[in-house]
Amino acid sequence: MENEQVNFHPLKNFKYDVPSSIVVFFVALPLCLGIAQASEVPLIAGIVSGIVGGIIVGMFSGSALSVSGPAAGLVAIVLSALQTLGGFEPFLAAVLIAGILQFILGMLRAGVIGSFFPNSVIRGMLAAIGIILILKQIPHAFGYDKDYEGDESFITPTGENTFSTILHSFDEISIGATIISLVSLALLILFERPSIKKKKIFTVFPAPLMIVILGVAINYVYIKYFPSLVIEKDHLVNLPKEGLSLKAQFNVPLWEHFQNMQVYVVAVTIALVASLETLLCIDAADKLDPYKRASSMNKELKAQGLGNFICGFLGGLPITAVIVRSSANISSGARTKTSAILHGIFLLICATFIPHLLNKIPIASLAAILLLIGYKLTKPSLFVKAYSEGWSQIIPFVVTILAILFTDLLIGIGIGLVVGLLFVLRQNFHSRISMTTDNDKVTILLHHDVTFVNKIYLKDVLTKIPANSSVTIDCEQATFIDHDIIETLQDFVEIAKFSNIKTKINGDLYKGEGVNKA
Repeated sequence: MENEQVNFHPLKNFKYDVPSSIVVFFVALPLCLGIAQASEVPLIAGIVSGIVGGIIVGMFSGSALSVSGPAAGLVAIVLSALQTLGGFEPFLAAVLIAGILQFILGMLRAGVIGSFFPNSVIRGMLAAIGIILILKQIPHAFGYDKDYEGDESFITPTGENTFSTILHSFDEISIGATIISLVSLALLILFERPSIKKKKIFTVFPAPLMIVILGVAINYVYIKYFPSLVIEKDHLVNLPKEGLSLKAQFNVPLWEHFQNMQVYVVAVTIALVASLETLLCIDAADKLDPYKRASSMNKELKAQGLGNFICGFLGGLPITAVIVRSSANISSGARTKTSAILHGIFLLICATFIPHLLNKIPIASLAAILLLIGYKLTKPSLFVKAYSEGWSQIIPFVVTILAILFTDLLIGIGIGLVVGLLFVLRQNFHSRISMTTDNDKVTILLHHDVTFVNKIYLKDVLTKIPANSSVTIDCEQATFIDHDIIETLQDFVEIAKFSNIKTKINGDLYKGEGVNKA
């Protein structure tokens, strides 16, 4: 798709953005509650963060399609900070300061870091999130809700792991929840068929909205006619009954908390981790964008900073751009920021006025929606494409998937980046230096910038030169030669005499800045 063929004015794309915003709303709602629960803070804090992430960050975001909110990747940091700082109020002061630091990072143009993530690692991250979504939603689809909604870590807070949780869910299957999830998933797959998806009704009532209504209706039938199948309260959405009313107990930071140096340590940690996770998500969202728009990373950091600053004031959890919400937004056909903003408005309205109605939604219905999103992120075609691009792509791709699956998002990405970097270095070894042989004549050609990272490969090339050869070292195409390379070549010239190897240098070997030719 070409950008110039589409008018991205919000009013021109309302019919695409409204249905998408409803889908994102249903995805975000349980995630906001689940992450707040896992962070051991008031549930309302998760909703506040979802609202701020949608409306405030959505308005000022540098990305057209990413969606922000509380992130599972920050749960461990939140739990540790609450214990270190001794309460939620001083933690909010840290969130507020983290927002200021993120805004400064945006001003300093630190968003350039997002350009250094290899494509193979980003694609691996997307596929890993898809696999995790599927694995984590299987228990919820069976009515086993011990693990909080939105958890991405291999080891769960209960001490189990992703796979043992699935096995335990088989021992405690809820027939009522399983029926709802299977029927919902079957209908969602059916609604994905192009001939059905084009129906006008889906522009007014997106498929996930129908699925949620169907889940509520089925549970009502259970209550009326099949009491043994009823979905109990613990397996329904659980918004605070008071919602976002004036009676709600918002927690705000007190000025005395800003005198605690530990608050600033926590703030720096949140700012760095939240910024990194945001940049990863934005890069991934750009790759999923069917119109291939390039987001402004620096503008996004400023928007995230503003969002976290407000979250600190209103009693919310720290926020980042989140790939699950963003991918749900993109796969549902969103085109502009309007979708993210509307999802935040829906969270605000529904949590304020109709929390009792939202609390009738079975988690099993939402699990079906997330299962389909997970599949879209990890289609088999992604693995086929990575394999077709060669080992330098498939290995970092698979390693990133496995690392994220068995640890968590940030640790997995770190491992993937290391492996990706090793392949970059390996490729660099070969691309900067080449050797050709014609009988006893050997030519070593130095290309572009030759640095210390090429030293190992150069030594390997030099050791393969047979005795009694005539060697030409061609530096004509080199724009820079590192001192380590010069020294290695000089050592070779001296040692070559003992093997009756004649050496000749074409061009200026001393292209390293500040190299002493004497």
